[in-house]
Formats: sequence, structure tokens, C-alpha cells
Amino acid sequence: MTETITRDLRPRPRAEERPPKRAEASRQQILDVAASLFRARGYTETSLRDIGAQVGMKAGSLYYHFASKEELAAEVLRIGVQRVHEAVASAVAGLGPEAPMKARIEAAIAAHLETLLVESDYTSAHIRCFPYVPPSLKTELSQARRDYETVWRGLLDEASAAKALAPGIDPEVARLAILGALNWSLEWFDPARGRPEELIRTMVAAFTR
Repeated sequence: MTETITRDLRPRPRAEERPPKRAEASRQQILDVAASLFRARGYTETSLRDIGAQVGMKAGSLYYHFASKEELAAEVLRIGVQRVHEAVASAVAGLGPEAPMKARIEAAIAAHLETLLVESDYTSAHIRCFPYVPPSLKTELSQARRDYETVWRGLLDEASAAKALAPGIDPEVARLAILGALNWSLEWFDPARGRPEELIRTMVAAFTR
């Protein structure tokens, strides 16, 4: 007897049209868990095994998404810079170009703090982990960091030209001092106490007039 083989000749969907695999759908969950653990424990004290345990995957299964812990950290930290960059730029732009410089600087400080302390584990993870990641990862993230610093540099240079900074304040020194103080708040500020209005007011008063 001759066996007849029937072939399905209907066109197969292209890769981008196929439903995502279950493993593909968990990429965001991996990133969210990694950001939370990196924020809480730091880069060196967080392992792929720790991340996998919270996601419900074996550590080896994470390699389906990320080739290494360094690659995973690079994505988490990149998102962290991107989120605070977008938040600050949006807050300043939302006031319009005619807004007083003091109000624009206050909006930038508030947006940075809100993102760092309340809104984003990713931004907090970046601040906590960046000093301890491998040099190659620092190099990879350097452009994103410079892009964000440019927002502050432009804002404070404009404030200096408008004589809106406190007397004797150099805009580049102000940028370093403001960002340093904002990022250090991650170590001592308790979000459970509410939004950091007092810190915002103090910093605005210190650097502007």
C-alpha cells in the first residue's frame, strides 16, 4: 500500500507575526526583578541565581535572554538613565521656555528625586551599581550618562547667563554638586515619609536666587 503524505501548503506566519514564546514574554519580568535586586543589594552581591530564583527560572534559563550578568546589568542601568533623563527633560519642557529659571531648576530637581526615590528601581539601581560594574560596562553606559548630564549643563549654563544662580556659583560646579546631592539621597531618604519637598526647597534655595 502506498502511504499518502499530505503537506500543509498554507503560508506560515513570519517570525514577527507569531505569538511570543513564553520565555520571550518573561524578559520584562527578568529586568524588573534584576532592577529591584540591584537596587537593594548592589551589583556584586546580586547573582543570576538570585534573579532566577525570584523570577521562577533556573539561572541557566536566563541565558536565553542575556548572555551574562554584565549584559543584564547593562540593560537595567541603561533604562535607569533613560528614565530619569526623560523625566527631567519632560518636567522642564512642560513649564515652557518663558518660565523663570528658578522654577525650571526646581522642576528638574523634583523630577530627578521623584524618579530616583519613588518611581524607578532602574534609576536607583544605576546610581547604586555604577561605581562597581566592570570598566567595559562603564564605557558602554558613558554616552547615555553624558546625554543626561547635557540636560543639566544646558539648564545651569542658561541660569548662569540669566544671573539666576546664587552669587559666586559656577554652573559646572553647581551641576556636580546638585547631582551628587540628589543621588546621595538614595542612601538616607525614606520614601515612606512622603515626597522630599524639604530637600527640594533646600537645594533650590542653596543654588538659585
